[in-house]
Amino acid sequence: MISQEKSSGTPSGAGTPRKKPPRPQPVTLREVAEAAGVSTATVSLVVNNKKAARISDETRKRVRDAIRNLGYRPNAMAQTLVSGSSRFIGLVADAIATTPFAGQIIHGAQDEAWKHGYALLIANTEGNSELETDAIAMMLEYKVRGILYSTWFHRATDIPASLREADFVLVNCFSTEPGARAVVPDEAQGGHSATEILLRHGHRRIAFINATIPAPARDGRLQGYREALEGAGIPFDEDLVLEAYPDQEGGYGATEDLLRLGATAVYCYNDRMAMGLYDGLREQGLSIPADMAVVGFDNQEVIAAHLRPPLSTVSLPHYELGAAGVRILLGLDEAPLQEAAKIYCPTIERTSVQALAPA
Repeated sequence: MISQEKSSGTPSGAGTPRKKPPRPQPVTLREVAEAAGVSTATVSLVVNNKKAARISDETRKRVRDAIRNLGYRPNAMAQTLVSGSSRFIGLVADAIATTPFAGQIIHGAQDEAWKHGYALLIANTEGNSELETDAIAMMLEYKVRGILYSTWFHRATDIPASLREADFVLVNCFSTEPGARAVVPDEAQGGHSATEILLRHGHRRIAFINATIPAPARDGRLQGYREALEGAGIPFDEDLVLEAYPDQEGGYGATEDLLRLGATAVYCYNDRMAMGLYDGLREQGLSIPADMAVVGFDNQEVIAAHLRPPLSTVSLPHYELGAAGVRILLGLDEAPLQEAAKIYCPTIERTSVQALAPA
């Protein structure tokens, strides 16, 4: 006879399902006090490192041994209320957490914070002003040591009103507001270094493809180009400065104008522009670097290191920007009073440049 009863879902003979073991309860201050044979007030004084309290070294050792043996973890928020500050540093950013190369700002800030006993609280706002306000408010509630306020590309920024309630440093951005400490890339030095790569290889007729979009990078990189030429005794020729939208299509579209200039080398505003120029030169049957030496800017690894030939470029110092921001916040580095601290942009030389053959 076939049973019409529905299966309970439990295998025969399996018995009742095992209950998950209860989660261990955190060790309390009272348990530490009992183990050490002292009052909870004494434990609290030891935990909060109140050196002025009249507690013998032997008693302090007993309390610390009990803390270690029981695995007691102090309440971080309670300690924050007692001390008035925490071991957190906030980082509020518009999009750097989702931008591969700019994400190094977080990496640098995190490493530097850990080095000095702080943890990083990160809020990526994607440019949402309401989310930004809420993130800063939350960090203020946690009594962070200070806040790094960062943007994914170098630009001027308005300081949110709530940010003024904290000690803050602007990272990869700046403000004209007096007293606003900031750390940014040294764009002019980077442009100078990019041009020098080509000068060192004997090039004298060097073009520069700049961006059409107004930005500190556009002005600074052009300034560095001019200064490098001047330092080499080469007159600045404005006809050798082209402008294009700073992406692959912009670089590709500038190819014909570049070739009409009779330049032997070109420095591009960024690596994406250089990538488009590579395509344009190849379509003209030209070889890099034999027919045209090319230098970029940014050192976007996914582009620069994987072009053929690999692209010589200047690196934006994102990691060091984050680290320097933390050091300035903690008072370990001094920031200029009237302008942003500028971080050196290192060169990365690959094989898109070679020495110019003797005439």
